[in-house]
Order: sequence, then C-alpha cells, then structure tokens
Amino acid sequence: QLQASGGGLVRPGGSVRLSCVVSGPGFGRLAIAWFRRAPGKKREVVTCVTMFGRSAHTADSVKGRFTVSRNNAENTVYLQMSNLKDEDTAVYYCAAADGCYNIAYEYDDWGPGTQVTVSS
Repeated sequence: QLQASGGGLVRPGGSVRLSCVVSGPGFGRLAIAWFRRAPGKKREVVTCVTMFGRSAHTADSVKGRFTVSRNNAENTVYLQMSNLKDEDTAVYYCAAADGCYNIAYEYDDWGPGTQVTVSS
C-alpha cells in the first residue's frame, strides 16, 4: 500500500515536500512514480525514481523545480517541489511498479493522492 501526504495550500514561488510511504516488503525493488491530475486535465507523470535512486520521465514543466528522492531505510519516496506555480495545482499520486514508465497503466499500486493548491 502507498500513502501520499504533505499537500496543502502554498503561495506561488513557495515550496512543499510530498512523502509517499510504502508498506509491505520489497520496497527496495520498486520504482516509485509521482503523477498528478489537475482540474479538467488528464493525469500526467511528474517524475519517477528507480530502485537505484535515479530519476526518470521527469516532465519538462517541472524540470529544475521538482526533485524526487528515496529513503529505502524508511520505505519512503519524497517529491521536493520548489518555485511552485499556479499550474502545479493538482492532486498528486504516488504509484509503484517494477520499473519507471511514463504510462499510468504500467503501475500496479496507487496511493489515494494528496491535494496541492498553489494560490496567493
């Protein structure tokens, strides 16, 4: 099971860190991705972290602003979001798979999502 947290209301230009805690065995063999769905838009991949801790499939719109990392000792993946913009407003989901993919259906397990609202 995956549980995302850390969302909330943030001012433009601000920062927030999302966490995704993964329960159960085998965390070290999983790739974890972050997706988001903005109001009226399709779900899109934000970024992914491989089992080796490398990022993959980072969306152009967040490059240089968002950083993904993982702590295998805590079964947790983080998404550090900086210089937030209004268009980053969305529900953010974490998802697990055996590798990093940019297609949602490749992910077997999903968390319930956490809302991030960027507004002044």
